[in-house]
Amino acid sequence: MKKNTFNLTLLTGIFCLGLITSNLFGGKLISVLGLTVAGAIVTYPLTFLTTDIIGEIWGKKEANDCVKVGIIVQIGFLILGYLSLKIPTLSQTTHLQECLTAVLNQGTRMTFASLGAFAVSQTMDVISFHWLKNKTNGKYKWLRNNASTMSSQLIDTVIFIAIAFYGVVDNIILMIFAQYLIKLILAALDTPFFYFFTRRRKCKN
Repeated sequence: MKKNTFNLTLLTGIFCLGLITSNLFGGKLISVLGLTVAGAIVTYPLTFLTTDIIGEIWGKKEANDCVKVGIIVQIGFLILGYLSLKIPTLSQTTHLQECLTAVLNQGTRMTFASLGAFAVSQTMDVISFHWLKNKTNGKYKWLRNNASTMSSQLIDTVIFIAIAFYGVVDNIILMIFAQYLIKLILAALDTPFFYFFTRRRKCKN
């Protein structure tokens, strides 16, 4: 991937897309490999992949900036969402108003859970990624990609599930284990994508 403003903006946009989608669908429980996990398991790992790509190509500052943008976007989404719901609706769309309210209220708990988990885990991900990169002199891309993501997602999973699903599911410890297990698998599967998007292009003579 070329190091230019468009690609950095695109990755930041994809990062925010994965974040907001995770907040909206995080309350939906799904079954993966017979395990009960949050629906956000499908989209949230995308955020770790994008910050790793940004950190690899643009650097630590840009990766941290992306995390900050994510926090602002989440808060802005809640504010704008509730402001929109405050506008009186016509009778023809009363049902839609009720549905949107239910989704946003569910999304509020997911957003607070996500904000807490997100702020800690993403910061840890960026720090550990660049610490490993410096320690290995830029070698072993697979190591920093997987180690930083897998360790930070453990913290993310514990914080997110504890806030989002306390009092909702019976065995929250089992859900944390299941969620993290799936995240480990997805983290390993995203390694080829990390290599592909951070590969160096050969210069033509």
